[in-house]
Amino acid sequence: MHPLRELRRFTTAERWVHRSTAALMGACLATAAVLYVGPLAVLVGRRSLVAQVHLVAGIALPLPLLLGLLSRAVRHDAHRLGRFLPVDSVWLRARDRRTADLPVGKFNAGQKLNAALSLGAILLMLGTGLTMRYANQWPLTVRTGSTFVHDWVAFFLTVLVLGHVRLALRDPQARAGLRTGAVPVGWALREHRGWAEEELGSGGGAVALDPNRAGRDTEVDQQL
Repeated sequence: MHPLRELRRFTTAERWVHRSTAALMGACLATAAVLYVGPLAVLVGRRSLVAQVHLVAGIALPLPLLLGLLSRAVRHDAHRLGRFLPVDSVWLRARDRRTADLPVGKFNAGQKLNAALSLGAILLMLGTGLTMRYANQWPLTVRTGSTFVHDWVAFFLTVLVLGHVRLALRDPQARAGLRTGAVPVGWALREHRGWAEEELGSGGGAVALDPNRAGRDTEVDQQL
């Protein structure tokens, strides 16, 4: 790891979109658990309030991304997440991705798939949720189908979020990048070499690294 430099990975707008989406997603999943799990429903009570919070959080869930698209950096990220490159196919097939030395871009294939699946699930949940909320406006078959899809997509989304959190907990450098906006050069070159070399070549993303933080990051790199 380079001892004196780090790369700017996320702008304030990018971090805001991620945090806001995570908070709303957490509210949706937590309230859904209270509404559908009997013991939790008894413990929490106030079902009508929980249902209202669930509805508001669900409707608001796409808003951070929509507002974030006003930022050029967020639009650039969305473009990158939507492009599946040849290196992504190699990354998915690699047994040990950390030693494969692949020129991975800013987002690896797993992150791209997670973003696509999450976005699709959010849109499905929003559509079916609104159908359930205004059930009298729809035929019985539509209401029944919406309930079925909503429940199963919610289960899938819960598994997806838990997997995402589990992987994040295993990578403190990635979490630091979302918290501070910058990552050590060593981590960037190891995990996202294509993006790191692009940033280092342009010189626009390199910033000074606090010496105390550099020591902590070096220790983490050694542990990993």
